[in-house]
Amino acid sequence: MSFRDVPKVELHLHLEGAAPPAFIRALAKEKKADIGGIFDAQGNYAYDGFDEFLKVYEAATSVLTTPEDYARLTRVVLEECAEQGVIYAETFLSPDFCGGGDVKAWWEYCAAMAEAAESAEKDLGITLKGIITCIRHFGPEKARAPAVCAAETVGDFITGFGMAGAETVGKPGDYAWAFDCAREAGLRLTCHAGEWGGAQMVRDTLDQLPGIERIGHGVGAAHDGALMERLARENITLEVCPGSNIALGVFRYWRDHPIEKLRENGIPVTVSTDDPPFFHTTMTQEYDKLNEVFGWNEEDFAALNQDAIAAAFCDEKTREDIVKRLKA
Repeated sequence: MSFRDVPKVELHLHLEGAAPPAFIRALAKEKKADIGGIFDAQGNYAYDGFDEFLKVYEAATSVLTTPEDYARLTRVVLEECAEQGVIYAETFLSPDFCGGGDVKAWWEYCAAMAEAAESAEKDLGITLKGIITCIRHFGPEKARAPAVCAAETVGDFITGFGMAGAETVGKPGDYAWAFDCAREAGLRLTCHAGEWGGAQMVRDTLDQLPGIERIGHGVGAAHDGALMERLARENITLEVCPGSNIALGVFRYWRDHPIEKLRENGIPVTVSTDDPPFFHTTMTQEYDKLNEVFGWNEEDFAALNQDAIAAAFCDEKTREDIVKRLKA
């Protein structure tokens, strides 16, 4: 049985990380850029471990150099999402890769992606919102420019702010200025934590960055009963990406993944692909594996998507529209 046709909500998707390898290879050929070393013999992204994954990710991103490149990427990614039954998605965007943190340049990139998203919504029936992220391993000072870019472009398309990258670099509080800037501008907040840093990193993120509503990954919380109680009590949604966790070795096997335990402890859990072509996954494959390993069925997925749209960083009209489509 395949769950391809189940309408889905995806909250944790990196736009550059969702770029099909063929798209990046074609773009590199157009620009005469040599990035051949990042692909294997089959043409897939090739890396060994998380640190190398980050390097390959940034090398692939290096050929995306204009607003038009990002508009084309947005369209391609949304076509692939729609094929998997996704009707609402939120994607992480970084001004560091789109104009080097310059606000004027970011406006142009942002407008190009927003226009592509609007066109895709009309053609494909998928709604996209953008969450601007700073990159943790670039350091706290470099986090300020993306926050300013986020504050300057908050609106219908840009609705959130977060932090991605290597979560073992620094403390969450080191990035407080960026999060304060975004929060004061009215942006909703999320942050990667608990993928590699364990339960303590999740706790530190909540304690040191006020206003966090969602945690990216957060799977380390499963080792701490008191933290799981807190997440449930405070209604903190986890953006869980099981296939990503397995591919990167956070857990060896699907049966070891704590998503079922987190859900059983009353924590709002969502499912996403993170960087799908890097991890050889799709939203349909995530659902199929959850069905195979944990026995999740149509009712479980319906509840999962209701939790996801409840936690989405969108306006109420969009939320109501998506809820209706989920129930149709």
